[in-house]
Amino acid sequence: MRTTYSEATVRLYHLDGASEGGAAETLFYGPLSEAMQIAAQQPEDTQEGLFLATDNDVVAYLDLIEG
Repeated sequence: MRTTYSEATVRLYHLDGASEGGAAETLFYGPLSEAMQIAAQQPEDTQEGLFLATDNDVVAYLDLIEG
């Protein structure tokens, strides 16, 4: 994710691979710092399907916190 400053505007969403075609549900749209807090509060199984999107990139939440 190229845009990584804490006030970068991101979309936090959950991608449900279980539904046909996959369904994306937006959980939050706003600063990266808040999105990270919201993502950390989600259940572990939900975290596996979380993604953060900026205007120029998308990264899996778990990849971001592990990196």
